[in-house]
Order: sequence, then structure tokens, then C-alpha cells
Amino acid sequence: MATRSKNYRKAAEKIHDGELYSPLQAVRLAKDSATTKFDSTVEVVFRLGVDPRKADQMVRGTVNLPHGTGKTARVLVFAVGDRAQQALDAGADEVGGDELIEKVAAGYTDFDAAVATPDLMGKVGRLGRVLGPRGLMPNPKTGTVTMDVTKAVSDIKGGRIEFRVDKHANLHFIIGKASFDEKLLVENYAAAQEEILRLKPASSKGRYITKATLTTTMGPGIPLDATKTRNLTSEDAS
Repeated sequence: MATRSKNYRKAAEKIHDGELYSPLQAVRLAKDSATTKFDSTVEVVFRLGVDPRKADQMVRGTVNLPHGTGKTARVLVFAVGDRAQQALDAGADEVGGDELIEKVAAGYTDFDAAVATPDLMGKVGRLGRVLGPRGLMPNPKTGTVTMDVTKAVSDIKGGRIEFRVDKHANLHFIIGKASFDEKLLVENYAAAQEEILRLKPASSKGRYITKATLTTTMGPGIPLDATKTRNLTSEDAS
């Protein structure tokens, strides 16, 4: 623990109080200050100027990161018949109907995303108690309730992420691993930022992104200048 604390303090010293960093600068600092021996995950947190208690201010969506997350997601699919075989062919890790639903109802959640065909949602809907708190419940708005299970599985395996503002108006999303080239991380960030800005609720007034922080696993938070939205990979943008 002492070693970790020393590494953390050393990394934190590179970040100046009161300064906002461009995405490129922040990514460089994050890569330089990663404090773990393993390949750290790079994550961004936005504080949004919305009231999540109001249905018309809930921000939720998906985005396909152009360079993936660096992690192969485990995908579970609720489907039967031809759709089940299509899901398996697309690379789904587990596929099934009633038996799989019962397995999840008993508490099984060893997967990163769940997809369901519409005909099974009457049964899958009862799994809200297990899947809802973990953000794993299939939802038509995120493309995870669909007859096109091939596309859904391929998208998730290829680097699609889901995001949803929490009750404190924070929105978390992953943009890759510390081992990624800085340009790839910035391009992933830009893709997610663009989609989140596109989803700004019409009823949200004032500043939409009020605070932004980029961090690595067990690394210090780096304050981001979220007002920068163009030419993010260029030196001039820094």
C-alpha cells in the first residue's frame, strides 16, 4: 500500500491545481501517470447540468468507440431457435431461453452486456431486480432488445459502450487502456463526447457539461476542458 501511495503522489504532482487540460494533454498525463503494473483502464467522468429525477432529462445511450475498449466484452443473449444460433455465430458467450433466464434470476451476472429478442422480453423483464442495478437490463433504446442479434453482439464485441447518467448527474464511460496510442484514446473520447453532446435534453438549461475528469485505474483524476470539441488530436488543440 505504501508503494502505491508513493506512486500515486508522484503522479498527482504532475497535475496542477486549477488547470484544465485539453483531451490530448490529459491523455498524455494519464499514460505517464498510470500507477499500476497491469494495463490500466482509462475512464472519463462528466458531471452534467441535468436533473436525472426528471424523465425528460435522463441521458442514456450507446456509442461505438472507433478503436474499441481494449477489453473483449462477455455477451449474454436471451434468444431461442434461429436467433440463438445467429447469436452464437456472432460470438455470444452464452445464449438461451428459459433455463438461462432462471440462471440469471438466481443471481448469475458474470457478463458485461445482455441482449434479448423482443419475444422473450415478457420473461426477461422479470429480471429487472438482478440486471437493473448493474446496468445490464436489455433496452430497445440501446439496441439490446432486437431481432438483429448478430449486429447487437458484433457491435458490443467490437467496442460499443453504454452510458447512463446516475442519480448524482455523473456520467461514466471508458475510452480504452493506458497502453493505447494517445491518438486512439483521444479519438475514442471524441466519439463518446460527440454522442453525449448530441443527446443533450432540450429541457436542460445552462451549462450541459459542468465538470469533466479523466483518470486511469487507481490513478489521479485529471481535470478536462470539455469545451474543446474539435481537432482534439492536434497539437494546436493542446
